[in-house]
Amino acid sequence: MNLDKVIAGFFIILAMTVNFGFFYGDMNSLESHSKYELFAAIVINIIATTLKLGDKTQMGSVLLATSLVADIQLIAAAIVWTVAAYVYVVDTETIATIVSLSGGALLANLVSVALYVGDTLKSKR
Repeated sequence: MNLDKVIAGFFIILAMTVNFGFFYGDMNSLESHSKYELFAAIVINIIATTLKLGDKTQMGSVLLATSLVADIQLIAAAIVWTVAAYVYVVDTETIATIVSLSGGALLANLVSVALYVGDTLKSKR
């Protein structure tokens, strides 16, 4: 068993599940979405991204790209939430934007997990 692959797989799947935990809930209710869970999703996605930096294969490049997309969308969601909370007002449109951005990150994480599982299945033992 390769410990590096176990750790990378752990963080890739954890990034997806924490992102899903934030995404799941009422689209128009801020109470359904925790700012701490969004923060955790950002941190775990960044850790997963750094674990993908050393892979020089084509699959590694695609996995890194999906991670970067998820990072950018989650950071954008946090920025929208922060600006709305401290500069403007958090209304249903803002909440929908935050949740939609995290949904895009979730989709990128799903693609990343699917590619990771596919690459694992096709690798030789």
